[in-house]
Amino acid sequence: MLLIGQKNCLKVVKHVDFGLFLDGDKYGNILLPKRYVTAEMKVGMDLDVFIYLDSDDCIIATTLEPKVMVGQCAFLEVKEVNAVGAFLDWGLPKDLLVPYSEQLKPMEAGRSYVVCVYLDRHSSRITASSRLSHHLEERASGMSPNQAVDVLISGRSDMGFKAVVNHTHLGLIFQDEVFKTPLVGEKHVGYIKNIRPDRKLDISLHPRNSDVKNSLAERILAFLISNGGESRLTDKSEPEEIYKQYNASKGNYKNALSLLYKQRKILISPEKITLVKSEE
Repeated sequence: MLLIGQKNCLKVVKHVDFGLFLDGDKYGNILLPKRYVTAEMKVGMDLDVFIYLDSDDCIIATTLEPKVMVGQCAFLEVKEVNAVGAFLDWGLPKDLLVPYSEQLKPMEAGRSYVVCVYLDRHSSRITASSRLSHHLEERASGMSPNQAVDVLISGRSDMGFKAVVNHTHLGLIFQDEVFKTPLVGEKHVGYIKNIRPDRKLDISLHPRNSDVKNSLAERILAFLISNGGESRLTDKSEPEEIYKQYNASKGNYKNALSLLYKQRKILISPEKITLVKSEE
């Protein structure tokens, strides 16, 4: 079945002066304009093409790769704002519309925003929205702690940073989980740190498992031993300082300190951590 706003594999059924016609099943023949046709394309061949609506709302094919497809999220720049809404550059000749009703805040030309792309149920037009909570799930389903996920930073919050997870969900990255301030639009590999009782997702940008914690704990001990048994890098230190020393997030650093403290290998004070001397 043909999917508008997605890549489709369609058979070439006819060659015309202005391009190729592809078999669109119930949608009839779909034009691949001449500017995308190469000498290798012949009648009977299957072509991978992106399907969208042109300026006249006719279904059309292209071999161009859009920056985002229906069901995905992306960080896109606004090319123009007019009475209809904001138009985004998504890599195709026809810009991507964000209606005013789908703008979380009024968009400005030249600025970029994280948007979700969907197919409007009434017009069948490919449309974008910065109202992510209207289109993405805020409660986890089919996910588990420590699972690796794709992360797109979408904004700030009082507790840290908002994130799009796997193009389908919304999550939160707490401030102490980052070693430097991520920028809106950045992509990362993340990990599900926690699924709260209300099924909302807490995300980490670093794997959280016993191997990581134990390895970091060993490096902290080695540092203490080689520096007179003391370190000014505490659980209150800035994330950037921790990352510079250990290439680890503040969250993982605090977990490793907790492990060492429970093992009675260190003492923790607001000013420093101290190696516990073994009894002779």
